[in-house]
Amino acid sequence: MMLSRQKPAAGPGSKTEPLHGKEKKKKAIPTLDEFLEARDFTGAMTLLQFERKNDADTDVWLAYCAFHLGDYKRAMEIYQRITEEDEDCDPEVWTFLGCTYFYLGMYKEADEAAKKGPKSKLQNRLLFHLSHKFNDEKRLMTYHQNLQDVIEDQLSLASIHYLRSHYQEAIDIYKRILLENRDFLALNVYVALCYYKLDYYDVSQEVLAVYLQHYPDSAIAINLKACNHFRLYNGKAAEAELKNLQDQASPAFSFAQDLMRHNLCVFKNGEGALQVLPSMIDVIPEARLNLVIYYLRQDDIVDAYNLLKDLEPTTPQEYILKGVVNAALGQEQDSREHLKIAQQYFQLVGGSASECDTIPGRQCMASCFFLLKQFEDVLIYLNSIKSYFYNDDVFNFNYCQAKAVTGNFKEAEEIALLIQSEKLKGDYVYLGWLARCYIMNRKPRLAYELYLKMETSSESFQLLQLIANDCYKMGQFYYSAKAFDVLERLDPNPEYWEGKRGACVGIFQQVIAGHEPRDTMRDVLSMLRNTNNPQVDYIMKIMKRWCVSNRVAV
Repeated sequence: MMLSRQKPAAGPGSKTEPLHGKEKKKKAIPTLDEFLEARDFTGAMTLLQFERKNDADTDVWLAYCAFHLGDYKRAMEIYQRITEEDEDCDPEVWTFLGCTYFYLGMYKEADEAAKKGPKSKLQNRLLFHLSHKFNDEKRLMTYHQNLQDVIEDQLSLASIHYLRSHYQEAIDIYKRILLENRDFLALNVYVALCYYKLDYYDVSQEVLAVYLQHYPDSAIAINLKACNHFRLYNGKAAEAELKNLQDQASPAFSFAQDLMRHNLCVFKNGEGALQVLPSMIDVIPEARLNLVIYYLRQDDIVDAYNLLKDLEPTTPQEYILKGVVNAALGQEQDSREHLKIAQQYFQLVGGSASECDTIPGRQCMASCFFLLKQFEDVLIYLNSIKSYFYNDDVFNFNYCQAKAVTGNFKEAEEIALLIQSEKLKGDYVYLGWLARCYIMNRKPRLAYELYLKMETSSESFQLLQLIANDCYKMGQFYYSAKAFDVLERLDPNPEYWEGKRGACVGIFQQVIAGHEPRDTMRDVLSMLRNTNNPQVDYIMKIMKRWCVSNRVAV
């Protein structure tokens, strides 16, 4: 930025007179300790490279600075060089090397390196985290017992609680440390992250605001704030938060760029997912799950299944997604095996102590009972969460079906009409249930109009059969006869003639009883003429005789 110089910096006219002699002191270059104390690792690294000394001590500090700058690969390469060049190097370098391997996702190498280092609190914490990564419970508990009541160990324990979805336990540890160390402001971000995971998005925002007041340009905090906005409001609001961060950042700013690209893709409802997410599958844990969701939305169920089939679920989200994918594949391929697996995953999440009273947990139990066709139980769970999903088309699609199966057709019709998605409204399952609701609620004309709006296909033929049979069962013979008449013309099956014959006689009976307008007889006789059957003449003869004697024009 160019500064405007309206007055000279020194000399006549300036407010500060030039310094002379001993007063003109040269500003001292900070020492390495001062750089490290200020956590200025870039400055420390620059100083070390400027005063380059070819000794192991300098290399260790260079690796330390690179590690804290997030350049784990460079730190690893320096530590590796130290261990290769000097067999008698400080054994703690092996522990440091293990840390770099851990951050690079090289867990086996991290384990081997850490075990070569001396016993220390850092080594114990590293092996504790590696035990979690290896899913080794027995070993995890061994290192857990070695943890002490010091801040670093307690933070390590809290992070394991977080990774194991024990968010409340993590919050308790963070809050206890914060009570004694008010200046540990970053812990507010961890607490906010735990509340986000517990679905308390408004509480998460409040806690996060404490940190953002001091560090308004924090990439991690703004990312979390954007995620809260996504949950509380919508993708547009979340996107705006990240855009602000991107606008403020310099071109050289690279920290958390992958995270921001991932989140922006999610906020934009999967826009550019195939360009962004595949490369991040092994970098950001949620990338795999979000790519699966994208495939499901595109109806690429096989691709979604292939992406998840080898994943051993550990979090509720992973169990739920595996359940959804197996349910979708089971329905598409008519596979009882996949449906059974889906039902078990849903039951596992919905029945767990940590999830049973959450919204996703109740959705899982509803899905489990849906697959078991126990719709009374489905409604128990859906009724308890319906206020959260009033405008959710997928929820209403399932809720409508459960209501209809249990005979509550009036409410089922109201719920079905709330659905706005054109994709769902064109689905045969939706059309079939809405037609049945219309018929059961004595609105057969609306059901028949659903058929008239459809293009000729196997599904329109199925809908016509449903209308013909359901209307007949409900005594709505006029629309039953119309449906059977079309069916008979499309497929000269004797059963359709029998249905049509019964419906026409039923209308005739209703006209005689005064329950149908007499003019309806014209349509009845017209439909009967479409059938080439010996019985037609006899039926029409009786109907015409009645029409003549009752002065009904036919």
